[in-house]
Amino acid sequence: MTEAQQPENKGQQTRTVAELVEYIQVLTTEIQELYCLDAIPWVVGYSGGKDSTATLQLVWNAILALPPEKRTKPIHVITTDTGVENPYVAAWVRNSLEQMKIAAQDQKMPVEPHLLQPEIKQTYWVGLIGKGYPAPRHKFRWCTGRLKIDPSNLFIRNVIRASGETIVLLGTRKTESVNRAAIMSKREIGRVRERLSPHPSLVNSLLYTPIEDWRTDEVWLYLMQWDNPWGYSNKDLFAMYRGATADNECPLVVDTSTPSCGSSRFGCWVCTLVNSDRSMQAMIQNDEEKEWLQPLIDIRLEELDIDNDREKRDFRRIWGEVQLFERNLDGEISIEPIPGPYVKSWREHLLRRLLEAQTKIRQTAPENMRDITLISLEELSEIRRIWLEEKHEFDDSLPRIYQEITGEEFKDPRPGADLSLLGSDEWAVLEEVCADDEMHLELMAKLLDTERQFRKMSRRIGIYESLEKCFTTSSRSKDEAVKNAHLKRDLKTAVEQGDIEKVKQLTLADFVAPEEQTIRPDTQIDTTNTTKSADNAKTWANMKFKNKQTKP
Repeated sequence: MTEAQQPENKGQQTRTVAELVEYIQVLTTEIQELYCLDAIPWVVGYSGGKDSTATLQLVWNAILALPPEKRTKPIHVITTDTGVENPYVAAWVRNSLEQMKIAAQDQKMPVEPHLLQPEIKQTYWVGLIGKGYPAPRHKFRWCTGRLKIDPSNLFIRNVIRASGETIVLLGTRKTESVNRAAIMSKREIGRVRERLSPHPSLVNSLLYTPIEDWRTDEVWLYLMQWDNPWGYSNKDLFAMYRGATADNECPLVVDTSTPSCGSSRFGCWVCTLVNSDRSMQAMIQNDEEKEWLQPLIDIRLEELDIDNDREKRDFRRIWGEVQLFERNLDGEISIEPIPGPYVKSWREHLLRRLLEAQTKIRQTAPENMRDITLISLEELSEIRRIWLEEKHEFDDSLPRIYQEITGEEFKDPRPGADLSLLGSDEWAVLEEVCADDEMHLELMAKLLDTERQFRKMSRRIGIYESLEKCFTTSSRSKDEAVKNAHLKRDLKTAVEQGDIEKVKQLTLADFVAPEEQTIRPDTQIDTTNTTKSADNAKTWANMKFKNKQTKP
């Protein structure tokens, strides 16, 4: 028994079908009263899944039963397209929103569907391929906020600015998981009205969860027995869930111990917070016509490996600094650099694989899915800008990769994107000059491109700081940079522990001057309490802080 099923079987009263029908009538009245109580606009979260569909269907049917003159308050239906959703599910949701618009006009319903998207700079591929963020993991889950939370929160904030406050309706249920039940129960304590809880992160926003105590089988019973008011097929939704279940089987539910059909979750096909996208794999397994989705499974399993990606990542953090951490290897503590963003060669490899998958899918998908876009032209443009302007990779490899894979010329929508003094020819010369010295190549590229970026400015304010940053981040080899990070770490530890001897050893004896140089007779160096190895050492530190004597 899975954890998600436990709440359905423990401590929850089982409703009969007749009791569920009666409860739906009670909910309908509650929704109508809440709607007519004030002028606060509603925002309904809709993902196209069973729970959000059931919630929206409840609201739609309840408001439709009101007289037209009382349907005055707007009901915003929002869906966030992350850009990396299961393509089959994403198409389902988009078509559903279009059908809502038509039905709302015909039925004179105040429903306004909205398809939200993250900003181009915040999309998954711009983060992964552009900036080189490693594939998300539990300790670095950079995707959820950027792709899902931020777009919906921005929309809700805009509604609040226009009207002062809003009520957000969600299809969350306590029976989804133990954690979800705990969170929802905690929110109940702070309810300001009988069924409304303050939003955890948005001021002047209240949460309403009408199906919070429904079981999964009750959700499906409602969807199967009550018609979809905007004309979409709940039976097709049921079939989609069944097709995404590994055994493609929906058992007859005879009691609460029987697992209900449709427990599959549709999410991002690139998600690395789970072992694999089982729903998409089941779709392919259960329906030969969906085999065109296989390239997505291959990329997820073969390229987005979060367990063995250290060799694909820089030894520095994204801002160019080496940071160390303690790593337990077979019972032994090893102090190593924290891996940073993906290196240039791996980012280019990921782009190739993604474009190959997009090209193949457009050739093998059903006719109505062949316009599928895995990565948009705007995302490609932003990735190109990041590689050129932020990472100083002026060889400009993106247009070349795009043409190699797709056979089409890359047409960048960004004005002036193709104007540059440096290009692939200059990069090739620089590679030859640097002779396989990666850090030397990186430093020279940064210096040249920094000068290019400041070239046309009338006042080149900040150029020295930018050039200094190039040296700070790229002038050391990997071994030297890691050694320096260990020195700084050891020095900090010695200072925190009050170990004066260690501090002197690290600061005075680390950079020893050449042996052939000697200390001038008229120079005295205070070596009190220093270690023997540092007694006669001439260092950059004691040269800087030497005791100058007056001339005879």
